[in-house]
Amino acid sequence: MTDAAETRPPLVSHVSVGVSDLARAGVFYDAALGALGVGRVMQHPMGLAYGHAFPEFWASIPHDRQAASAGNGAHVCFAAPDRAAVDRFHARGLAAGGQDDGAPGFRPEYAPGYYAAFLRDPDGNKIEAMTWVRADATGA
Repeated sequence: MTDAAETRPPLVSHVSVGVSDLARAGVFYDAALGALGVGRVMQHPMGLAYGHAFPEFWASIPHDRQAASAGNGAHVCFAAPDRAAVDRFHARGLAAGGQDDGAPGFRPEYAPGYYAAFLRDPDGNKIEAMTWVRADATGA
C-alpha cells in the first residue's frame, strides 16, 4: 500500500436501509449486530446508527417519509470475526423478529471458505454476516 492510499478515506462511508418502525428496528439490529460486536453509536428521531466508532450503518425512516421497502437484489453484508459470530448473528436476529433467508453455512458457490448467514429484518431488508475460513479448517 502506498502512502497516498493510506490517507484515503474508506470507499464507503456508510450504508442506510429504510425502516418503518425505529423501535422494532432497534430491537432487531441491536441483537443481530450486537452478535458481531457492533453497537449503536448514534440515534436521532429519524434513524439509528451502528458501527465500531462512527456511524457505518443506518436503519432510518426514509427521508421522503414514504413507506420503507426492501430493494430487490440489494443487501448489506457485515464482516464477522469467525463462524461462531455468524451463527450468533443468525440466531439472535431470528429471536429479535427477523426472518431466515439462508441459514449459517459454507457457500462454495461464492468462494472457497465463504461462511455466511442471511436474514431479513422486520421491514424485509436483506442482511448478511460472513467470514472467511481457511481451506484446511472448513470442515466441509
